[in-house]
This record gives sequence, C-alpha cells and structure tokens, in this order.
Amino acid sequence: MRLAMAQISTGTDPAENLARVLDETRQAAAAGADLIVFPEAAMCRFGVSLHPVAQPLDGPWASAVSDVADETGVAVVAGMFTPSDDGRTRNTLVVARPGLPRLAYDKIHLFDAFGFEESATIAPGDEPLVFDLGDHRVGVATCYDIRFPELFTELARRGADLIVVPASWGSGPGKIAQWELLASARALDATAFVAAVGQALPEDAAARDSAAPTGIGHSRISDPFGSVIADYDSGERVELHDLDLSRTDKARAALATLANRRDIPRLDGTDAK
Repeated sequence: MRLAMAQISTGTDPAENLARVLDETRQAAAAGADLIVFPEAAMCRFGVSLHPVAQPLDGPWASAVSDVADETGVAVVAGMFTPSDDGRTRNTLVVARPGLPRLAYDKIHLFDAFGFEESATIAPGDEPLVFDLGDHRVGVATCYDIRFPELFTELARRGADLIVVPASWGSGPGKIAQWELLASARALDATAFVAAVGQALPEDAAARDSAAPTGIGHSRISDPFGSVIADYDSGERVELHDLDLSRTDKARAALATLANRRDIPRLDGTDAK
C-alpha cells in the first residue's frame, strides 16, 4: 500500500482547511497514493469553540472529502467535528473511499488529562471502526486513544493490518517521547502497522502557546515488529510511504501475541484488599 501522511497545521477556517485537504489529496493521487491520512482536527484546530463549525457527516465538508476521493481514486481519512444529540460535539474521523459510502469514527477516549477537559464539549464514541481498502483492512483511532492498548488489540482482532491514528498531540515535558513510544508500542500490541499522523507544530505563536492540544508534529510509522520506518520532525511535511502489509501476517505468526492473548479477570474495586 502506498500511504501518504499529511502532517499539516490547520487553522480556524474550515473552508481554508478543506481547500488544503483537497489540494494535498490531489497531489498524493498524482504520486500514486492509495490512502492519505490527515490529522485530527483537520477541519478546525483546537483552542476555539468547535460547536459552531461542526457539520453532520452528510454536510458540505465531509461531502467534499468524499468527492475528492471519488475524483482521484484515493481514500482519505481526516479529522472533523460533527454534532452530538446531547448538545456537545463529536470528535470524528471521516473515512472517504472512492465510490463507496463514507464512514465515520467518533473518538472513544476523550482527553481529560494534563489540565484539558475534552469531555466538557465533546461527546465520546463507543464503536471501533475497521474498513476494507483493496485487499487490506484498516483500523482507525484518534490521538488520546493511543494510550489504550485494548482498542488496538480489538482493531487487530477485527482484521486490521494497518491502524491509522490522526492526532493533535499536546505539547509539554516528555510529550514527544510519550507519543513516539506509544506509537511503536501499539504496533507491537496489535502486530500491525501503525501510522500516527499528527498536526504539525503551529507557526502561529498564539496557537502554539495555547493550553489546547494544537500539535507537535513527530508523525511516525511503526511496523508490526515495532521497528520505526518513518519519523517526522515538528514542521509541516507530506510524504508517501510504501508499506509491505504482508509483514503483518509474518509478525502475527512469529510473535503470536494475539493468538496467545487471554482475558484477564478484572478486580472489582469493592473487593480490593
């Protein structure tokens, strides 16, 4: 599979951000990409109110992403925001494949950490997503999801040989090292390729210094044995990578962590000694 990772920095105007998504998709198509992955919050960066920019999955923003997938023959995964029935917003990945109905994944694990409370305005999802792309299965996760290995093993159980992780990682002491370590660890957990695609470090000082997670770059691809096969720095960067997804089967036969996995009984807190 030829994968394009679009480590870009998005602003607060969804129309401008959409134009960037469409342009990068067309350029990736010209270079022979099968799939292009954009970061979380590709529709609008964090640090501003997201409710006014949220659109339903059949709205103009997601429809334009599907249109460019149909036009170019390239599948697209991009972060957007959709309305929730409870008055909040959902942190959504739109998945557009040529000639097929669009899919969506709503971020399950919300970033209520490091002083940020995503759940105050974002409603969580509850269903993992794996989709077919050619002869392969691709799983998706979003940013903070990467700290939860059980999601990645479930995506692997559902057949994912590649898991893409759009993100807008927060800055802070040790955060780059954590992001890079987690990307490789989740590849080992799932014995799958993990392509973790982050928002680039913003050039705008106000966005960069915001308390919101506006991105640090450092996108990474790890193979099913945990080896790093692509590492980006903090700036904007869009590149293509040829992945031999047959390595997933080899890793699952050799490491056998999925086959050997057992459910561990959970201790009810009331029974703790």
